[in-house]
Amino acid sequence: MIIGLTGTPGTGKTSVCRILEAHGYRVIHMNELIKSEHLYSEVDKERDTVVADMDRVFSRVCELVGDDSDVTILDSHMAHHIADTVIVLRTAPSELTQRLKARSYSESKVQENVEAECLDVVLVESVEWCQKVYEVDTTGRMAEDVEEDVERIISGVLSGDDTLVYEQYKPGSFDWSEEIF
Repeated sequence: MIIGLTGTPGTGKTSVCRILEAHGYRVIHMNELIKSEHLYSEVDKERDTVVADMDRVFSRVCELVGDDSDVTILDSHMAHHIADTVIVLRTAPSELTQRLKARSYSESKVQENVEAECLDVVLVESVEWCQKVYEVDTTGRMAEDVEEDVERIISGVLSGDDTLVYEQYKPGSFDWSEEIF
């Protein structure tokens, strides 16, 4: 089973995935995979990023996962384009701004990502693309606490009855659109 851990850059995906790895989960860090295996169609110098070739990324992820029935976590702001079940990490724009600035993102890249978070871009895409979507707020929280929420969701999904976790982590729970306007 492939579960995507997605969200706007800076919401805590990789930090949470490192803890999941330490707890024995298999994690594919898609952004690293895309860059190391050149699974992109172009380099966007203006936005300081690569444009992933999602067909090639999908094929490679399928090769890596194979017939493995264990849980594999995809770590990427694009994971929802591959996984049927996704957990979207969310962060209040004011905190996200600080996190991205701490990474030395350019002002335009900070603005682009904060706007995406305010407008629920990753969440909306996830709901459109995926069968099951859960949403977790990471604002003001340690990665270890968020990871516990993620494991709770995974356990609910694997149990076959995710009713309780869905109610607690249903998509659309957070609205930061007013922070941008």
